[in-house]
Amino acid sequence: MAIRSPSAPNVTVILVHGAWADGSSWNEVIARLQAEGLAVVSVQNPLSSLADDVAAVHRAMELVDGPVILVGHSWGGTVITQAGVSARVLALVYIAAFAPDRDQSTNALQANDPVPEYAALLRVDSAGYLHFPADALPHYFAQDLATVNARVLAATQGPIRASAFDDRVTEAAWRDRPSWYLVSGQDRMIAPRLQREMAQRIQARVTEVPASHVPFASRPRETTAIILEAVAAAVP
Repeated sequence: MAIRSPSAPNVTVILVHGAWADGSSWNEVIARLQAEGLAVVSVQNPLSSLADDVAAVHRAMELVDGPVILVGHSWGGTVITQAGVSARVLALVYIAAFAPDRDQSTNALQANDPVPEYAALLRVDSAGYLHFPADALPHYFAQDLATVNARVLAATQGPIRASAFDDRVTEAAWRDRPSWYLVSGQDRMIAPRLQREMAQRIQARVTEVPASHVPFASRPRETTAIILEAVAAAVP
């Protein structure tokens, strides 16, 4: 249950993790948002398909009252782009995240880029889920974290079904509501150039930090700040 301070804005921040992560990856940001009195929910995505992850976000929304702000990291950006089409969603915040347009998949966003180096290292299980090798994840995913913390991310990662990256969004919530984008300038998973291009296309208010793919862990202060900026601007 999300608990809000009586003096805080009437809004719930819903955090949506990406591939090879889980809801606990937001812990540093959650603590900071709660210290500001905000109600926060961190969704546990099944990472089985776009539809399943969108459904998980909608279930989280059902359990809170009033308006919400959706925050998506990486694949979670694709999820909030689809899930955010609701009158209750005041704003979207993309954290080193994909931001597809209508009828576009996550893979389509990267179709013109070279295949990333890490892709050849991913392991596929019998159900088609992609797993990031624990010895490789710190280098590609979280190179600016202390090794002990990067290993925790590797141990708690949520594998994603490969086919999810080909699922197309049918709606683009950023077309109808304000958006913010935190660019990770040292990202080895999603090219910073692509992040800047997506942020420009969705007309987001942009902040850039010299961070890896996990700024919520390595730069929690800056990540929290952009979420608070969205809250301050979007909540009446």
